[in-house]
Amino acid sequence: MMIRREDKTQVAELFAGWQETPIWSCLQGIMGDIYTRDGDNPRAAMAVVGDFCFLAGEPDRELTSFHPSGRKGFVMLIPQHEGWEPLIRDIFGERAKQITRYATRKEQECFDREKLKRMAEALPAEYALERLDAAMYHQCRQEAWSRDLVSQFPDAESYERLGLGVVILHEGQLVSGASSYTRYREGIEIEIDTRTDFRRRGLAQICGARLILDCLERGLYPSWDAHNAGSAALAQKLGYHLSHMYPAYELEDWAGDQSSKIVRS
Repeated sequence: MMIRREDKTQVAELFAGWQETPIWSCLQGIMGDIYTRDGDNPRAAMAVVGDFCFLAGEPDRELTSFHPSGRKGFVMLIPQHEGWEPLIRDIFGERAKQITRYATRKEQECFDREKLKRMAEALPAEYALERLDAAMYHQCRQEAWSRDLVSQFPDAESYERLGLGVVILHEGQLVSGASSYTRYREGIEIEIDTRTDFRRRGLAQICGARLILDCLERGLYPSWDAHNAGSAALAQKLGYHLSHMYPAYELEDWAGDQSSKIVRS
């Protein structure tokens, strides 16, 4: 039996010290879900938000095999420690593609605001930098490359209430953006995407600089966790410092044991 935890107090300790802000979004009840197999005093937990699934505590085969109903499709499994990795490889085999991600330090004073302002103002004249508002929310959802800028917010109203982002337009068309992939009380997790034919023009850097400044002006922390070395390099240009590299496992079609009953607790 799988339990979707409404009361997060019993599972918070399992994630203690893990500096991944999507987990904090789940623990704070803002977005995402947390599942356990045990009712009282669980020893393992799964936090699921967007394309991410975080596995914490003692390695558990049943929990690793489980996927929530309605969550089929791409997912990234992120183990808290190496004890989970043999289970992931054994259960999913070659379907689980191991990659390396890059965590940045959560530092409040790492940003050079004047440098970020210069970056944000370096937009060539043929482009326009705008806020990601309700109209842009709907435009982002229309194309695959830009969908993740707003995908974790079910409607424009929830994005306007909890989200924050900027976009770059070229001849009225959306070509790049930086936004909140997830939201937690103290900040956001940044998502940056650029249309394929407009990459390598510095647009991601401009968007990122503007969004970081917007976060700082609002007292929010702009968390950045890099998917690859290129994203890590951009983060460092914007002022972040690398903390560590860690393994993650990509599944293009997440499927597991759906036979377990889910109850709320």
